Amino acid sequence: MLRLVLSRLASLAVILLFVSLAIFLILEVLPGDPAAIMLGTAAREDTLAALRQELGLDQPALFRYVAWIGGLLHGDLGQSITYKMPVSTLVAERMGVTLPLSLLAILISTALALPLGVAAAARRDGPVDRAVLVFSQMGVAVPNFWIGLLFILFFSTRLGWFPAGGFPGWDAGLWPAFQALLLPAVALAFPQAAVLTRVTRSATLEVIGADFVRTARAKGVDRRATLRRHVVPNALIPVTTILGLQLSFFFGGAILVENVFNLPGLGRLAYQALNQRDLVVIKDIVLIFSGLVIVVNFLVDIGYTILDPRLRRQG
Repeated sequence: MLRLVLSRLASLAVILLFVSLAIFLILEVLPGDPAAIMLGTAAREDTLAALRQELGLDQPALFRYVAWIGGLLHGDLGQSITYKMPVSTLVAERMGVTLPLSLLAILISTALALPLGVAAAARRDGPVDRAVLVFSQMGVAVPNFWIGLLFILFFSTRLGWFPAGGFPGWDAGLWPAFQALLLPAVALAFPQAAVLTRVTRSATLEVIGADFVRTARAKGVDRRATLRRHVVPNALIPVTTILGLQLSFFFGGAILVENVFNLPGLGRLAYQALNQRDLVVIKDIVLIFSGLVIVVNFLVDIGYTILDPRLRRQG
């Protein structure tokens, strides 16, 4: 098992290196002159030259890439051109919103999908199964930002139960911060919960038809015990894999949802940096999002190995 973990860690490091190289090439090499992109084509030549010198763009591309990676390893993400402050400070402030939002969305998505998927499979072709299928179809069809707008109109504007946007900060207390994140988290979780429900239902149906489940029922094990002891643990293996892959959709959806609810998170920072053509911030945030997705998929891969004894024996 230890050798398997070390092998996965080595693969993770190689993937991160290639991802960082791709980000650097796309944002700093292929566009041509990054200074002209940030300041615009109407900028004066002396202003462009000053920015090139400030950002080190007058150095060779290989030197800039090595300097960027070296700075990342030491926690130096560079200086934002727009905000005139270290990117690490911006990221640390915004991560306090995006990370709890994503974790809450994952928790809501899992809490909805697993019981609904198992219940639909256990009562196949019944009213519960049909209702779950309708829910999953709606979740897949409706985008998360549109759900967020509907939530604002109904729960905030009409009922006044939740704030329509903004974030009071964690200093204001846990409950006000939770209220500000709940509607965005549900809007972010709803489409992914629909997908995960369908996967859970399919995986549960496949396990229910397995020989060992029929054997357990033939030995007198009741239906609920069979589901709890035999069906659900085996159905969780493909579900865990899909849940890890969905993390990229949670982070991607956070960009839209944070803008709908005016949340000061990493997604909104990425959107603002893109509008302001702050390539320093964009480059770091894209790498952070990519790194988070890769690390979580690594953890899911290890969890998949723990859940499946066949992979443990191969490892």
